[in-house]
Amino acid sequence: MRSFIHGNTAFFGSISAIIAVFCFSINDVAIKFLSGDYALHLVILVRSLVGLIVLFLIIVPFSGGLQSLYTNRLGLHFLRGFCVVFANITFFLGLAALPLAEGVAIFFISPLLITVFSVIFLKEAVGPRRWAAVGVGLVGVIVILRPGSETFQIASLLPLMAAFGYATLHMLTRYIGKTESAAAMSFYIQITFVIICLLLGLIIGDGKYSGSNDPSLQFLFRSWSWPSSEHYLILFLIGAGSAFGGFFISQAYRISQAAVVAPFEYIALP
Repeated sequence: MRSFIHGNTAFFGSISAIIAVFCFSINDVAIKFLSGDYALHLVILVRSLVGLIVLFLIIVPFSGGLQSLYTNRLGLHFLRGFCVVFANITFFLGLAALPLAEGVAIFFISPLLITVFSVIFLKEAVGPRRWAAVGVGLVGVIVILRPGSETFQIASLLPLMAAFGYATLHMLTRYIGKTESAAAMSFYIQITFVIICLLLGLIIGDGKYSGSNDPSLQFLFRSWSWPSSEHYLILFLIGAGSAFGGFFISQAYRISQAAVVAPFEYIALP
């Protein structure tokens, strides 16, 4: 089976990316929905704790057991984790202030960045059709972003920052992918989320910095509160989506060239 996948890396990488994009799209909608009720770091903490449970119950057993989590490259795993934490926080803060479709569309400059970075840092070859695919997506992003127009919002820069963090994440995924499993990559990202969100909760989780009228700042500085029972299912879904999405996107960039996988992420464009 592994030899079959190895011989069809572009196909399986693309399928993995499509599954991941579906999972992340559910996450985006759900977290946008919860952004008016809870602090961002609380939502991400609960999501990551649920994600870890899903990882250990389903993903790790099918990935070779606990030995699939073993690594000699812990520092690089946590660097990946920091990149995705940065990308998540800036992206979801942007979504709190922007329409969902606009925030997602701006973020999707990331496939272009991934393609450019793969050429510069990984020396991967990119053909004209792949450049054309990401170029068309970029034109759409520019149309939605409308830089210099009266409708431009400073919050639009947040998904843009997230795109840079996300692109850097997948350069690291390609770099360590030959020795690290997708399960390990997903696991250490969830651990990084838990650590950073707990720290944020200790520092700003009491709501002492809340009170701003800005939706993004409200989402960041709102005090922690116990989730309502009517939101339990939503929190479970975003946790499961995070676990499976993180696994499949890591698998996609681990086995396939970045420039092959990146254009498939445009499927999530609204």
